[in-house]
Amino acid sequence: METAFAVASEIGLAPACRALGVSRATAYRHRSPRPPLARSPQRRCPLALSDEERQAVLAQLHSARFVDASPAAVYATLLDEGTYLASERTMYRLLAANAEVRERRDQLRHPAYAKPELLATGPNELWSWDISKLKGPARWTSYYLYVILDVFSRYVAGWMVATRESAALAERLIADSVAKQGIAPGQLTVHADRGSSMRSKPVALLLADLGIARSHSRPHTSNDNPYSEAQFKTLKYRPGFPARFGSLQDARAFCQRFFRWYNEEHRHAGIALLTPAIVHAGRAPEVQAARAITLAAAHAAHPERFVRRPPTPPELPSAVWINPPIEKEVPPQ
Repeated sequence: METAFAVASEIGLAPACRALGVSRATAYRHRSPRPPLARSPQRRCPLALSDEERQAVLAQLHSARFVDASPAAVYATLLDEGTYLASERTMYRLLAANAEVRERRDQLRHPAYAKPELLATGPNELWSWDISKLKGPARWTSYYLYVILDVFSRYVAGWMVATRESAALAERLIADSVAKQGIAPGQLTVHADRGSSMRSKPVALLLADLGIARSHSRPHTSNDNPYSEAQFKTLKYRPGFPARFGSLQDARAFCQRFFRWYNEEHRHAGIALLTPAIVHAGRAPEVQAARAITLAAAHAAHPERFVRRPPTPPELPSAVWINPPIEKEVPPQ
């Protein structure tokens, strides 16, 4: 601000302030600062209780007679006995000033759940499974669809439609799928949410016996199981998916057609527009090579149609994550 007044002596204060980008009020305020306002000493309200009266109230609240009673009960009891020391609100205020007011109910303490960070670089390394409801023929009736999905290839390794959610059924489906895929101990991680069947003892013991690691989502975090959620959305947004199924046999027949299409015909955007069966069987390189030959021939026939660069097939991801780790920025030295 001293610069502003130094320049103001030559060109005036207003042009100097405009040149420096400050207001004249700011310049004047810095030139002649006001002395800080003196705070008046805090006065005590004349209606407040005296120190002796506050101690008398606290003595009653701390007494063996009222130590477990609420201020409302203390106030009413004393009032019935012809004694008035303070209002109920004043009793609460005195207890709060002495840090003696807290939630008296037992509160549930939730543990800190770690975010699952899971990586798959090939088929049969990471499976995700979940259960979804399919509406039955009448109101309030449902069937339960169990689906096991390979995260890398998006291949449905096993599925089942049942009339109930059961840990025993889940155990049987997982065991059959593991046997069908020839999973070796230490090869696979199975991820699921925190449903009762997913966290059941039979499933946990089965996975331990098979040498399969297990992982669970955090509570109320659907993003921790995104591939199963996306697969269910593909199912329920499929043309022809009925509002209700007429019977258990209808639901099973529909799912049989759907999963055959999903594994063998569905061109999945997340796996370079290949089918899950091609990726799961390891045939992606040969299909990609054939696609590249076709695109090269198209470019050779009409190069003018490809302005920026020759066309290439979509690239298959080499790694698939559930919650990839966040890279922390290293501060400059």
